[in-house]
Amino acid sequence: MADVTDVFEIELHEEELREEEDDDIIDIIDDVDLEPERTINKQPDEGYETIQLSGENVNPGQLKLGPQDFELKKVLGRGGYGKVFQVRKTAGRDANKHFAMKVLKKASIVTNQKDTAHTRAERNILEAVKHPFIVELVYAFQTGGKLYLILEYLSGGELFIHLEREGIFLEDTTCFYLSEIILALGHLHSLGIIYRDLKPENILLDAQGHVKLTDFGLCKEHIQEGIVTHTFCGTIEYMAPEILTRSGHGKAVDWWSLGALMYDMLTGVPPFTAENRKKTIETILKAKLNLPAYLTPEARDLIRRLMKRQVPQRLGAGPEDSDAVRAHPFFKHVNWDDVLARRLDPPIKPILRSEDDVSQFDTKFTRQIPVDSPDETTLSESENLIFQGFTYVAPSILEDMQRANRMPARSPRRTPQARQQPNGSYRLQFPAAQRGIYARATPPHTHLQFAPRPSPQDEMMTDVQGLPIV
Repeated sequence: MADVTDVFEIELHEEELREEEDDDIIDIIDDVDLEPERTINKQPDEGYETIQLSGENVNPGQLKLGPQDFELKKVLGRGGYGKVFQVRKTAGRDANKHFAMKVLKKASIVTNQKDTAHTRAERNILEAVKHPFIVELVYAFQTGGKLYLILEYLSGGELFIHLEREGIFLEDTTCFYLSEIILALGHLHSLGIIYRDLKPENILLDAQGHVKLTDFGLCKEHIQEGIVTHTFCGTIEYMAPEILTRSGHGKAVDWWSLGALMYDMLTGVPPFTAENRKKTIETILKAKLNLPAYLTPEARDLIRRLMKRQVPQRLGAGPEDSDAVRAHPFFKHVNWDDVLARRLDPPIKPILRSEDDVSQFDTKFTRQIPVDSPDETTLSESENLIFQGFTYVAPSILEDMQRANRMPARSPRRTPQARQQPNGSYRLQFPAAQRGIYARATPPHTHLQFAPRPSPQDEMMTDVQGLPIV
């Protein structure tokens, strides 16, 4: 991939101008290279009930999963390194539940250190972050040639699809979605994580219509107040100027992207677009931000303050972070406790026939035959070590397993005995009068997933510098 070697020379205008004038144009002097790197088995005998000992009931925390435990149902999306499927779990306590399975090819990842770091970061962030408006990682496992992320299935589909159907959103609708996104971004920032790829394609709706952020491949960890990174990444139309100029960026880039997203929802298009990548970048850096007259003063002011090119002047750029954004008059009627508790009524409620409904996803994908093609690639031992520790089971699943395997206390006179069977296995035997084994618990029902697909100029651009491989 091409390397970005040209330097942007910029002039930042400090003075404040009138609201209707462009207040912070960034001029480009040099040309830029626009192609940067991118079970318990019960067999009752006479007078006894028996339980066969197995790894599942003796040591329930050691849950081993593989692709064979999931039935492919539909294709939800496709990317450079693999696919996203809707799957049904075929065994275990959550059998018949539907999930989204993101499949990544190791061979495509290990060839580039940056991509390896991105993959590890996404896996680690999904494990660490638990929030009502962020997609939940349920399982992660690997085979010799592939990595698998099992996520909650978000049947409401991409916000992009709903925006495309509606054309534009009303301000009340926009306020609802922005409120949930702001809480998600604020939570990420509090953990030292910047998102860096906020766009309608990466915002999914659950079955009730609430927001979930997905696709954490471009996130950056360990970004605290005052720390910057120089990664060139994201989707052009939503990228902040400081990413484009590679002058160093922090969490404020997410607030610029929020402003661009708000503009997109209220007008139907991103604020800065052009016929090619170079001209789009030029408009982001120096074009006037034109706002339709039909927007309320509060909406106009919020967009302008979020899209300040001079970072110190941008709303949310200071230590207050999301608190400063939440305090803006555009959100004056929002009860933030109700937002966090998901008590607000979503403006768009997906019409779904069943749990596995895929009608809210692009038929370009869902009409494809779902095939997880075999990967015969053999990685070296050192390459496979890169993915050590990738396996994951959500705490909610493990806790449920432990509850299900917890037996009631029994009198010493009725202590079960283990007797060896002809096939060499052992069974616990209880007197017939003993109470039966408790039914297994089932984890809460989880819905929903994501299938990001490119917008008109959506080309992932990555050039990670110094991103640690975990």
